[in-house]
Amino acid sequence: MGLLTGALAAVLYTEAKIARRTVGEPDGEPPTADGVYGDLPGDLIRLAVIGDSSAAGLGVADPMRTPGALLACGLAAVAERPVHLTNVAKSGAQSGDLERQVTLALAAEPDVAMIMVGANDVTHQVRPADSVRRLEQATRRLIASGCEVVVGTCPDLGTIEPIAQPLRYLARQWSRSLAAAQTIAVVEAGGRTVSIGALLGPEFAARPGDLFGPDRFHPSEEGYSTAAMALLPSVCAALDLWPLDEERPDSFRGEGVLPVAVAAVEAVEEGGTEVAGTQVAGSERGPRGRWALLRHRRRQRIPAPTPGQGAPGEEQPADGDSPAAGPDEERAEAARTGRVS
Repeated sequence: MGLLTGALAAVLYTEAKIARRTVGEPDGEPPTADGVYGDLPGDLIRLAVIGDSSAAGLGVADPMRTPGALLACGLAAVAERPVHLTNVAKSGAQSGDLERQVTLALAAEPDVAMIMVGANDVTHQVRPADSVRRLEQATRRLIASGCEVVVGTCPDLGTIEPIAQPLRYLARQWSRSLAAAQTIAVVEAGGRTVSIGALLGPEFAARPGDLFGPDRFHPSEEGYSTAAMALLPSVCAALDLWPLDEERPDSFRGEGVLPVAVAAVEAVEEGGTEVAGTQVAGSERGPRGRWALLRHRRRQRIPAPTPGQGAPGEEQPADGDSPAAGPDEERAEAARTGRVS
C-alpha cells in the first residue's frame, strides 16, 4: 500500500509540473474597469468586486468585458440607476488576501460585493478549513458594514485541458468540495452564493476553444460573460431589484427550502444555482442546521457595453464647442473611465 501511495504521489507531482509548464504564466495584468456605468438618473449603486484573477478578468483585453464591468452594466440596466464599480480583485490571490481586499473595498462604501475566490487555494493546496474560514470572515465583515454579498463559488478545475488524469479527477473533487463548503459558510454568514463550477464545467469541456482564453486556464471573454450572466440575477436580488413574481420558489424548477448542507451539495451539481438563507415558521434553523432557499434563476442577458459621456456632475461641452469623438476616441475614453451607458 505504501509503495502504491508513493507511486501515485509521484505521478500527481509530475502531472502538476507538466500542467504548470503547459499553462505557463499569464502575460500582463487585467485591464482597469473602475468607474461609473449607466448614463442614468438616480442615486449611485456601489458595486465592489473582490477575489482572484477570475474576478479581475485576467486575459481580457477590453475593460468593458471584465466580469466587474459586465455586472455593473447589467445592474445599471436592471436598476435604471448608475452603478459605480470598484474592482480590488488581484490575479493569483488566495483566500488569505481577502482581508486586505475587503479593507480596500470598504473604502468605497459598497452596497453589494461580488466575490470569486478559491481556485488558487486548490492549486496551492491551502487547507480547506482555512480557505473557508477566511471567506466567511470576509463575508461577515462586509455584511456588518451594510453591504450585501454574493459569492461565485470555486470553479471546476477538472475542466482544465492541460491537467491530465488522475490529477484532473482529483482537481474536480477538491474544487467541488471547496465550493460546497464555501456555500455553507457564506450562507451561515448572511450572504448568498451562485455555483460557478458546474455552470462552466460542461460548457467549457464542450467548447474549450470558445470559453477558455489563450492560456487554456483562464476564461475567454465569452467565458466571463457566461459567469456574469449567472451572477447578475443574484446581485440584483440581493438589492431587492429582481421582479417579485420571480422571487417565489418554483418547485417545478427544483427550487425549494433545504438544510444548507443539502442545498450546498445540490448547488455544486447544477451550475447557476443560487443558495441563500431563509426562514421556516419564523426560524432560521431547523433540526439539520440553517435553512436555505435553493433557486435556479434564469440567466440574464447583459446588454452590450457602449461608451458613456463622462462622469456624473462633470461639465459637458456645449454643442459646437468640440467635434464629436469618433469610434476610436470613444473606445479609448471608455477604456480609461470604465463607463458605459
